[in-house]
Amino acid sequence: MDLGGFPVAEADLAVVDSAPVGRRYHRLLLDSPALSAASRPGQFFHLLCRDGGGNGPYLRRPMSIWRCGAGQRLGFLFHVKGRGTAALAALRPGDRLSAVGPLGQGFRLEPGWRRILILARGVGLATLAPLTEAAAAQGITVQALLSAQAPGDLMAAEFAGASGATVQAVFDSDGSSAVPAVEALLRATFEGPARPDAVFTCGSNRLFLLLQRLAAEYGIPGQIALEQQMGCGLGMCFCCVRQIRAADGGVVNLRVCAEGPVFDLQAALAW
Repeated sequence: MDLGGFPVAEADLAVVDSAPVGRRYHRLLLDSPALSAASRPGQFFHLLCRDGGGNGPYLRRPMSIWRCGAGQRLGFLFHVKGRGTAALAALRPGDRLSAVGPLGQGFRLEPGWRRILILARGVGLATLAPLTEAAAAQGITVQALLSAQAPGDLMAAEFAGASGATVQAVFDSDGSSAVPAVEALLRATFEGPARPDAVFTCGSNRLFLLLQRLAAEYGIPGQIALEQQMGCGLGMCFCCVRQIRAADGGVVNLRVCAEGPVFDLQAALAW
């Protein structure tokens, strides 16, 4: 099957690593060099959430790609909070996992960019993590502002990998993640020598709206990866339709799984 110009396949993949990360998260690495090399940052896979005994929910779960690329294992980093993600977290090395993908439209990096800024909240950083390595491979400097409930939830190492991204953290626990505080940090960056050529975000409605407003004010282009419940993940069921602002100022209904999950920052509407 071919969807939107990207190769899509259902594959039965071997789990090579499965481990908790912090207090609430979990990582999976799968042995699939061909699918990993074919995947792009911002795309996702539809995973069948069965445990090693074949038990679990009927519907697949959309899972953004955390690690991908030539020579890398295909990786997912997720919040364990329901029956489906609990089944995924129960998998162990040697177990098999059915995955459909890569799906959707990924992030875009322009050749002339020299610096980008990433604003991520919670597990939204998993979606943006592969962008750091893709940018580094093109000689683009990455500055990241990560928001979390507390330091134990940050996962900065899982985000940056080997990209060399500069990470600044804000937390609910000390009040530094409040919107006015984050706005002050972003304004200082946008008005300083480290002004980014583009901005990217995922994981928080309030931070998305803040970044959207400031990016428009400073004339900086941006992209957002939207999170949405999905049925098929292939664009056929229309379960994931969201309203998106069109170029003429009107509003259109688009499928997050097919036309997204990455959209222009100014086109996205709050959820």
